[in-house]
Amino acid sequence: MTLGSGGSSVVVPRNFRLLEELERGEKGIGDGTVSYGMDDGDDIYMRSWTGTIIGPHNTVHEGRIYQLKLFCDKDYPEKPPSVRFHSRVNMTCVNHETGAV
Repeated sequence: MTLGSGGSSVVVPRNFRLLEELERGEKGIGDGTVSYGMDDGDDIYMRSWTGTIIGPHNTVHEGRIYQLKLFCDKDYPEKPPSVRFHSRVNMTCVNHETGAV
């Protein structure tokens, strides 16, 4: 991630970015229906994450709890993490056999 204005930019190290995201995820986002954190607290590279999504009200997913795994490779945040649902979910963007997004 780069920050700056004009011609200058500052590159935020990958682990600093992930530490910020870890803090936000552990506190919960918005109304608390989405949370995430480290899958292995001893992983110094912060690659393996786990998440929970509670289905939003007034949708077919209402009240359901979805578990997912996220993997942030060394190229994160330039490349998005891989995401895999461990709970069965019926969405066109999710592979029904593997849970991969």
